Amino acid sequence: MTSAPSAKRLVLLLMAVTSAGYVCRVAVTVVAPGIMHDFGLSQAQMGTVFSAFLLGYTLFQIPSGALADRIGARNIFLALCAGWTLLTALTGLAAFHGFALALALPQLWLIRLMFGVVSAPTYPTAVRALSLAAPPRLHARANSLVLASVGLGSAFTPLLLAPLARDHGWRAALLAAAALAALAGLLWLRFAPRHFHTPAISAPPHPANPRRSLLRSPGLWFLSASYFLQAYLGYIFVFWFYLYLVQVRHFELLKAAGFTALPWLATVFAIPLGGLLSDIAVVRLGATWGRRSVPLAALGAAGIFLVLGARTPSPYLAVASLTACTVLVLCTECPFWATMTQLAPTRGGLAGGAMNFAGNLGGMISPALTPWLASRIGWQSALSLTASLALLAALLWLGVRLDVAEP
Repeated sequence: MTSAPSAKRLVLLLMAVTSAGYVCRVAVTVVAPGIMHDFGLSQAQMGTVFSAFLLGYTLFQIPSGALADRIGARNIFLALCAGWTLLTALTGLAAFHGFALALALPQLWLIRLMFGVVSAPTYPTAVRALSLAAPPRLHARANSLVLASVGLGSAFTPLLLAPLARDHGWRAALLAAAALAALAGLLWLRFAPRHFHTPAISAPPHPANPRRSLLRSPGLWFLSASYFLQAYLGYIFVFWFYLYLVQVRHFELLKAAGFTALPWLATVFAIPLGGLLSDIAVVRLGATWGRRSVPLAALGAAGIFLVLGARTPSPYLAVASLTACTVLVLCTECPFWATMTQLAPTRGGLAGGAMNFAGNLGGMISPALTPWLASRIGWQSALSLTASLALLAALLWLGVRLDVAEP
């Protein structure tokens, strides 16, 4: 196993690299008003651009998870940083100076599809690397710091890119995001550990066909189904919170950018707190109920706040309620990933890819389906309907058990 200093360095580097990747991932949502204006795109059309990323990201989760079990994290993240830099820059150059303006939407589809393919190994690889560097009793806490990149990247992106887009245009804002990914790649090249060694862990013997047996695990199916719904909720806020505040709640652009950053700043603390509480609960309640406790409570409460945020006439109460909902949804990330590594201690990449496939299938549907529903029944009803998914996501955890031998 890597030494303690190396493990700490790995966590810090993974936080930096995945945060930069998340900036590039969500940058297009911040500059979306400019893109929509220049190319004459509707909300529904912009939703298909968001979903194009998730199509590539989702389809390559299981292959990329298997890849993470075979190829070192160092080489994978070098390739990821290069891909993020190139594709974010290409997004900023789409239909430049009117070139092939009629093909702007297909260009965006293709670039975002490829961005999803390139990004697919990110979290399976990170979780796999951490499983080799940290003992199982600390997995939720170690994962929580890296998964906090979701909050760091999402909070930093509107604060950095909204002023750039306002003053210099959306293309310049995307080029700045590309430069950040390039810098993260240089840091990773210079400081990332070169080798990881598999720790000695107690695991059931592999069956004749370990991949097929793992993917038939009831615990992994329940966990993945819950993650599907959790991600459906989460991606509404990733892709539509900023536009919802601007176009539905009628906030000024920079004020909306500040409010959009709030939930992600909060999750920088909430995600590690969720991991800490989950690890503490495992000690006090046992593996199964310990891992269940945080998702059951947080996802149930998230549904309540989502209904309140959708239905209140006060725009500021809506911001507060929807922020609370986002924080509660994302603080369950660590229990999901820690549970996955306990279900598959020696095949974390493959299991993580399978679970993330389900999650991003929900995320792929969400950005396109949400505005479609809102255009027909209104945002209030669409978000209220979505709240019921939070309760179902919580209840599915009752099917996840860690006190029985998994294949």
